Amino acid sequence: MTARPIFVGGTSSNAGKSWMATALCAWLRGRGVRVAPFKAQNMSNNSYPCKGGGEIGRAQAAQADACGLDPEPAMNPILLKPNGNGESQVVLNGRVWKTLSAREYYTHADALLPHVLVAYESLAQRFDVVVIEGAGSVSELNLRPFDLVNLGLVTRLHAPWVLVADIERGGVFASILGAVALLSADERALFRGFMVNKFRGDLTLFDDGVKILEERSGAPCLGVFPYADDIEVAAEDSLALDRRRRIAPPAGASVAIVRLPRLSNFTDFRLIAWADWVDAPPLADYDFVILPGSKNTVADLEWMRARRLDEWVIAQHRRGATVIGICGGYQMLGRAIHDPDRLESDAGSVPGLGLITAETTLARDKTTRVVSGSTAAGAMFDAYEIHLGSTTSDGTVAPFARLADRTCDGVRVNRVIGTYLHGALESAAVCEEIFGVPVAPSEAATHTHRRLAEWFETHARSMDVLGLS
Repeated sequence: MTARPIFVGGTSSNAGKSWMATALCAWLRGRGVRVAPFKAQNMSNNSYPCKGGGEIGRAQAAQADACGLDPEPAMNPILLKPNGNGESQVVLNGRVWKTLSAREYYTHADALLPHVLVAYESLAQRFDVVVIEGAGSVSELNLRPFDLVNLGLVTRLHAPWVLVADIERGGVFASILGAVALLSADERALFRGFMVNKFRGDLTLFDDGVKILEERSGAPCLGVFPYADDIEVAAEDSLALDRRRRIAPPAGASVAIVRLPRLSNFTDFRLIAWADWVDAPPLADYDFVILPGSKNTVADLEWMRARRLDEWVIAQHRRGATVIGICGGYQMLGRAIHDPDRLESDAGSVPGLGLITAETTLARDKTTRVVSGSTAAGAMFDAYEIHLGSTTSDGTVAPFARLADRTCDGVRVNRVIGTYLHGALESAAVCEEIFGVPVAPSEAATHTHRRLAEWFETHARSMDVLGLS
């Protein structure tokens, strides 16, 4: 039996495609449907390792969780991880394949299409429904000849599809009606309706808007969905940072996070809702400074130097701040980063910040694994590693954590913490130990998924047009 597909497209990036696809997954699972997520091509530096090896986009890993599944490469066969210089590392079926410019990537579209279709078919043979997420806007006419992920895929799979629009950013009428007006006959035949997302306030105020959109588009509104910032779902791109919830910083625990241009896995910091993200030396002093993960550690370190952020971080440490480095940020903390294969730079070796007596050597093979461990104070947590190379320290230093496989990770010395473990700071216990203040934990995934399914059930309408009710 082949699964029924349902495609979730958007009028733009950050319209809520990932959110709506996750909600659909949770809702269908709650109705006893065997459901799996799929995104043919994802551009994100937020990724997650699969237990069987490889990595996929963090949003698809969250959707897999909503389906009650372990992530697997078939759920996201192509992951583009931007380097910030017009090029992206192409992860194909979970493994690094090539580094290409956008123009070079499009020349490979015909060769990549079979990988997309094989991955989809693998899921379609095992599940009742596959929820397919698009990328960016469905209306990028110039990209249609190379389309692997949006309406080109819809027509290949004959998949019914819905359009998600973000009303909060404005222009919802133009974005929905414009997208519909640009559809081909084949695309229009598979179009089932639109969803208005991120509405704030009284939903009935948009009743007339729904009527206008339905009349002019000739398609039904499948729901007006309220903004639900009290439900946490893993975000896909850093646009979400600009819409994050903020709280006042606790006394003695002010935090600055350096917003690197090649920032990766920013979901590490969702519990630190009071943190300031900085991209230039601020006038304020902080109790903690965090260097996050980076898709290109060497380039982001040079970016910091160009802005004198390296001097600012060192000065903050000298005046008493604790400096925390995660993954690429950990690599920056040492005396040097060596790149013998010129993976990130032609320099070969570059000096680090010198806050710890460690050196990093980058390597071609990427480490991707899920781990669990505990800190010296006994805080237990789950985490994951996604990085190139290894870091070695001189002498005996205390590790950041001891892992379940009896190995150690990172360092903790002289108000400096370095770790390769993404997800450690997603543990409230670890945050409380480090920052010395109470931290509200994230909801358990099962509770989040139940609330998300209820949100969808409450506000969705006319789901029978999708053949899912």
